[in-house]
Amino acid sequence: MTGAFQGLTSLSTKILTEATLLPCPWFVSARSKFSKARIPKEIFVERSKEHEKYGGDPDQPHKLHIVTRVKSVMRRPYWEKDMVKHLGLEKAHVPVIHKNTPAVNSQLKFVKHLVRIQPLKTPYGLPAEQDMADTYINSNGELIVRRLLQPVDPKAIES
Repeated sequence: MTGAFQGLTSLSTKILTEATLLPCPWFVSARSKFSKARIPKEIFVERSKEHEKYGGDPDQPHKLHIVTRVKSVMRRPYWEKDMVKHLGLEKAHVPVIHKNTPAVNSQLKFVKHLVRIQPLKTPYGLPAEQDMADTYINSNGELIVRRLLQPVDPKAIES
């Protein structure tokens, strides 16, 4: 009985040592798959060269994004649903304004296939606090301030 047990343990140690010495035939290291030589050079081109294509200015980036959800979150992973809810995009085709900061951009990166992101253009500059009630966003993504005319001095009309 002890001889059979010793033969079994020596066989199992021989298999374990061979398995650790020889790599698996189906194992391919990730380093050989994703090296810079196998990836096309177009991917490593600087993104700032695409500003002319999209109408942006690399020296003066826009300050605000208009984010609109255009696709449904049904049958999507839970992290995408949570990110959409966190960004305030529960309803489809309702624009939400977010700051153009690295923190917000990293969140938008996870749901970029579900949303449309446009820069908020301010042709007349950012409005003051008292003008916020008179602003609207047109379909081109421009923030328009519609100022109502106020009389300079309300004087009584002399007859």
